[in-house]
Amino acid sequence: STYSSHLLNMKNFIKSANNNTLVLIDEFGSGTEPMLGGAIAEAILDSLNERKAFGVITTHYTSLKHFASSVQGIENGAMLFDTGKIEPLFKLSIGEPGSSFAFEIARKIGLPEEILQKATEKIGKDHIDFDKNLKDIIRDKRYWETKRESVRKSEKKLEEKIARLTSELEIADKTRKEIINKAKEDAESLLADVNKRIENTIREIQESKAEKERTRLARKSLTDFKEKLNQSSSEEKDKIQRKIEKLKNRKKQGKKKIQENKTIEINITESFKIEKGDKVRLFGQDNVGEVLDVNNKSIMVAFGNMITTLNEKKLEKISEKEYKNKSKNSGSQKSSFTDFGERRLKFKPEIDVRGKRAEEALQTVKDFVDEAIVINMSNIKILHGKGDGILRQLIRQYLDTVDVVRSFHDESVQFGGSGITIVEFE
Repeated sequence: STYSSHLLNMKNFIKSANNNTLVLIDEFGSGTEPMLGGAIAEAILDSLNERKAFGVITTHYTSLKHFASSVQGIENGAMLFDTGKIEPLFKLSIGEPGSSFAFEIARKIGLPEEILQKATEKIGKDHIDFDKNLKDIIRDKRYWETKRESVRKSEKKLEEKIARLTSELEIADKTRKEIINKAKEDAESLLADVNKRIENTIREIQESKAEKERTRLARKSLTDFKEKLNQSSSEEKDKIQRKIEKLKNRKKQGKKKIQENKTIEINITESFKIEKGDKVRLFGQDNVGEVLDVNNKSIMVAFGNMITTLNEKKLEKISEKEYKNKSKNSGSQKSSFTDFGERRLKFKPEIDVRGKRAEEALQTVKDFVDEAIVINMSNIKILHGKGDGILRQLIRQYLDTVDVVRSFHDESVQFGGSGITIVEFE
């Protein structure tokens, strides 16, 4: 019979099995009277376990499930089942025995309820309760595994936010120091101009040999300049102080929001008003030039023999002394603009940060945006993917802090939709 053939195979298994053997048995113990077949299967399984053989065995016998739970070296497993939809999930779970879900399947296919009721009475309430408890254990295990995965993801998001906020606070502190240093440099330059004006006034008085009218005019010129200087210094001092106070407040708010797991925005503006005739430099570059014309925020600048129009936010005002020092090396200036042209030609207006960690991706985007601003690009494209949207949110929060970013939006649906951000510059 089929069962006799099955037992012959089991005999060969027991005879040949050792710690290098892999045993695969389907529907172990079937083919004969369940109680007797289950007992023989249990004894064979015990023998294979003593021989340290490896194996995967499937069965519906409850006795074998109990045996596996009580013997060292044997582990229960179950194929997961959706009890709500009454359908298999095709997922293996190790550690707990599974259920055959015989009554649930019978009820789903429409077997009469009276038949199921009689079957319940015949098998006994204890067996039904055992099977029910087994299914409850499997369901609860799935629930807590899902919860654990959710907690793990939340912890990861929290760690990323804390790292980002810490980085932004460091940037804010660095920017505050840069503002103070810039103010000191401007003050030194201003002091040099004041000394020069005083020396010129004294020289004019001496050369005029105390001629009353020229002396009066020279003194008036010096007095007017002093008043203008005091007013300008007061305004600049107030402006710098406001910026420093703003940074201090934002730093305090940032520390508080790390504890509350919230997001801060740090946006610092550090340029002074540029006027016609001023000497300027490109942010992040050594190229210096002279302002020829100012039209709202558009500044026409002469960099040597090259004339171009830039947004005022891409320029910073410098002193006459610094301008003269930089202009002396005209060959370097020309070479720098050659590099500028080559960089613009080689620049690709699209970057892909998918698959990178949040902190690494954000730094890559910052470098990319800085380069685009320096070479005067009108727009760029950032591929960040969709996922759970965290990377997209971080990038857009950063773009909100960049002054020369006019707007940003999703790509068209047919070309990537919310997985791509298009950035427009002023």
